[in-house]
Amino acid sequence: MPAKYSRESQNPTKSVKASGSDLRVHFKNTHEVAVQISGYPLRKAQRFLRDVVAHKQAVPFRRFNGGVGRTAQVNNFYLATQGRWPEKSCEFLLNLLENAEANAELKGLDSKNLFIDHIQVNQAQRGRRRTYRAHGRINPYMSSPCHIELILSEKGETVPVSAAEKAPAHPTRRGAAALRSRSLRTKPAPKKKTPAPKA
Repeated sequence: MPAKYSRESQNPTKSVKASGSDLRVHFKNTHEVAVQISGYPLRKAQRFLRDVVAHKQAVPFRRFNGGVGRTAQVNNFYLATQGRWPEKSCEFLLNLLENAEANAELKGLDSKNLFIDHIQVNQAQRGRRRTYRAHGRINPYMSSPCHIELILSEKGETVPVSAAEKAPAHPTRRGAAALRSRSLRTKPAPKKKTPAPKA
């Protein structure tokens, strides 16, 4: 049965998919890496992931960042001070990108023009093991696998948007109020009629 994707591409002829289910790699780490490479061109994403594995760049941790140390390598990223180098997550994502690139070549797409149009990481069913503690107790020892799906799309030619298409058809209440106040400010004040001098 083919995998169901949470989103369909706008132009299926110019895009390819790849996914993995129940992957034994931590969900939280993989989520942070996926958020970072979303929207990247394919080559840039592959280069970034290889740099993370080599510890030349760090992945900024913005959501699952409790207890994550700070590093200067994330200073170039927006709103980030904490980061790590999740090697296993990067290797899994590199394999998925390689798989999607092979699908693109089979479809006849130019891999130089591909970018990550959609990437999503979901939690999978947790694996249950047990660990033995003092005084004969047993605690759970759970794994956190994940499902990953991604869509690569080919960049199309950008079409300039006309001014008529940019303007909203029905402005919101706040937008309408702003337009009214702007028009009142630009109108010249009415001239006061001065009474004619009496002879």
